[in-house]
Amino acid sequence: MKALGDHYERLAADWLRCQGLQILERNFRARTGEIDLIAMDASQLVFIEVRARGNPGFSSAAGSVTRRKQQRIIATAQRFLQARPQLKTLACRFDVVTFDPRQAQDDAGIHWIRSAFTA
Repeated sequence: MKALGDHYERLAADWLRCQGLQILERNFRARTGEIDLIAMDASQLVFIEVRARGNPGFSSAAGSVTRRKQQRIIATAQRFLQARPQLKTLACRFDVVTFDPRQAQDDAGIHWIRSAFTA
């Protein structure tokens, strides 16, 4: 299962690079949790959760980022900023990139939700 998660994180990182983001770090871990991707979007620091769903019978990938998960990401982002004081003054944003089952052949299945939640 971890290999599948890594696959989607790589896809998301590549796709976000094409959208103009600079990926700073992948899989930042702290005792509070993990952040899949950390990037710069112009002068804004972006903490990104990557979610995938293969079965349309379950909740959507975006819907799986619960309030509890958001709180863990926020706490982990705080740890990241404590470890990198040079970045503390930057504006921050929390995004979610999802991969849902394709609905049609021309649907890429990638959805980027900017400012998906706030701290």
